[in-house]
Amino acid sequence: MTNMTYVQAIDYVINNGESVCGQDDESFNIACEKLEALKAQLAKRSTSKTPTKTQKENEVVKETILAVLTDFGGKMTVTEMLTDDRLHGFSNQKISALLRQLRSTKQVNKWIEGKKVYFSVAVE
Repeated sequence: MTNMTYVQAIDYVINNGESVCGQDDESFNIACEKLEALKAQLAKRSTSKTPTKTQKENEVVKETILAVLTDFGGKMTVTEMLTDDRLHGFSNQKISALLRQLRSTKQVNKWIEGKKVYFSVAVE
């Protein structure tokens, strides 16, 4: 089975629904109209990938995290990062979530030593 997007699924039902369901009544036509409208909304949503205000703010914080790690020059815990004035006021959860994003893009490395988790800038 291949992966199918919602737009593809709706398109399939619209194009094949009558033959699959054997329905040719007013309710089926109304359902098809509604599915067409939903398909257009989903297609529009998938093409408009403008970052939200929070996403833009998070990009700035991620750059700050990278700067703190670079300036330190070694491994740091989240708690240690929060002592830096540039990250003061952010929660442990926020920094951890942004570090997870930085790890997914391979910009940050993670080490677990005992009960402590350390992060550092990934070397290219």
